[in-house]
Amino acid sequence: MQRVPERDAACYTRGAVRILFITSTRIGDAVLSTGLLDHLIRTHPHAKVVVACGPVAEGVFARMPSRAWTIVLTKRRFRAHWWELWRQVAGQRWDIVVDLRGSAFSWLVRAKRRYVMRGGRQPGHRLAHLGALLGLDPPPLPVAWFGPAERARAAALLPGDGIWIGLGPTANWDRKVWPADRFVALYRALTAPGAPLEGARAAILGGPGAQERAMAAPVLAALGEAAVDLVGGLSLPEVAAVLARCALFVGNDSGLMHLSAATGTPTLGLFGPSPVEAYAPAGRRTATAVAPGSPGLDSMPGLTLETALAAAERLLAAKVPA
Repeated sequence: MQRVPERDAACYTRGAVRILFITSTRIGDAVLSTGLLDHLIRTHPHAKVVVACGPVAEGVFARMPSRAWTIVLTKRRFRAHWWELWRQVAGQRWDIVVDLRGSAFSWLVRAKRRYVMRGGRQPGHRLAHLGALLGLDPPPLPVAWFGPAERARAAALLPGDGIWIGLGPTANWDRKVWPADRFVALYRALTAPGAPLEGARAAILGGPGAQERAMAAPVLAALGEAAVDLVGGLSLPEVAAVLARCALFVGNDSGLMHLSAATGTPTLGLFGPSPVEAYAPAGRRTATAVAPGSPGLDSMPGLTLETALAAAERLLAAKVPA
């Protein structure tokens, strides 16, 4: 377990609302929780927020306003990570504790108000469950936080005034992955002469590690100079800034898909074994293409190019919400 960055003494300023926000170990769930955080920050503009999350999700909150510090929860045997969290936060009284992991921990710290997510699978979208925790209907949409440095980095990676399509051909589970040749065919159909994104180049995105690179490799090889390889080489705020420059993102159900939707970029999520009713991308401009038989374990190959292309064209043609 570690803090990122070191504890901010301003967190203890008299009169500041102190919020402890315990969120997910996974990027996608962490992104979905940003709407609640944004609501709390807007409601309490001088609040100091401490976020507790898993290591891979830390970057989601790295540029969050009002963040005092982040506690990175690295899973340990015998749930020892919870005792380490206790050691860091139990010495003060919190105004608000939000626990999205449904743990008993949040009942052991001193707090004026507690909001604890009920455990177990629930029907409906994850975002609705999050909103209901604070009595918010409709629930607040996720947001993506990044700053000038990330914007500059994204502009350097995706140069010029041309159009860019973000493609996310990877996932944390190979059965979620749409076949690489269909990603390639979809890109070519969307960028052909007379197509909605004629002449656009591709930004290929994915997480770190050999598995994700192997998933992206066939798409990168097929597209050649039409694509920029951004797999595994960026921080999450940099990824968000890149996604915000894209005219469209198409990706498997993954943290990247949720992050793209949070930026406001038109986002098409591709679904097979995971339930679309629970994890469809949440944002101002989103759509899904769902394989027949979903959420069947081996349903992803049944998602046709024609279905995905039609969904992408409808998304691009749709009127932008006010």
